[in-house]
Amino acid sequence: MDFSITLFNFATTDIVIIMDEKKLTKKEKLQLSFEFMQRTMVHYAMWYAQVREEFGLERAAEIMDEAWQKSFYIQMKRLAKVLDFELEDGLPKPLLELEETKIDQLREAVAVNWLANDGVWFQSVEFSEGMFPAKACNDAAWGQFSPYEALRIKKMLGLAEYPGIKGLKRAMELRLYATVNVQSFANETEKSIEFYMNNCRVQAARKRKGLDDYPCKSGGIIEYSTFAATIDSRIKTKVIGCPPDKHPDEWYCGWKFYID
Repeated sequence: MDFSITLFNFATTDIVIIMDEKKLTKKEKLQLSFEFMQRTMVHYAMWYAQVREEFGLERAAEIMDEAWQKSFYIQMKRLAKVLDFELEDGLPKPLLELEETKIDQLREAVAVNWLANDGVWFQSVEFSEGMFPAKACNDAAWGQFSPYEALRIKKMLGLAEYPGIKGLKRAMELRLYATVNVQSFANETEKSIEFYMNNCRVQAARKRKGLDDYPCKSGGIIEYSTFAATIDSRIKTKVIGCPPDKHPDEWYCGWKFYID
């Protein structure tokens, strides 16, 4: 008996696997392999969500880190065996042998894919459920992701519990946004610093299309305040300006971080 499974929807074209007595074609096997990757990511995220629910954000991040170290090693070792490449310090040797400019391009491509993925989710909810539910989901997602990203960066940098404004500045330079956008700092003191997003891919794309700025202030307040407070619980966040606020051409949004 014949039956079909819809795997992906790239743009407007459904890619469908038709399964019968015949074996899968090479193309169908590759499609199914990527489908397995997608399911793995979803299952991985569901594990994290449940562990966070049970043990809290910080403990969940610690457990996630332990799980990721083991998972990455297992996955790389298995892929290296199948695709016949060597590992060096746990990383694919062919990648380590790339020119540094190419590695920078790879890092940027991965970061831009993250941003694109965020936009795809937003539009998928917006087009089917409306703008308000999309913004609500977006803000809630940032409320979970931003502190998690802060915890990951804090661990990577080996920051102390209270690293202050200098620690926050170092952490901001390792965010995903630091790779995909252009950002700057100003008026830095021991107790405060101003941060500006000089070029935002999302807003710049809307500007090229003749559209108004996306009103990201509500999400930005959640994003930046939770990130800063996770790096150092003493740090507070103040909005300098963020759409729908009017802003100069030199930046799209501005934030002040300070310690009382």
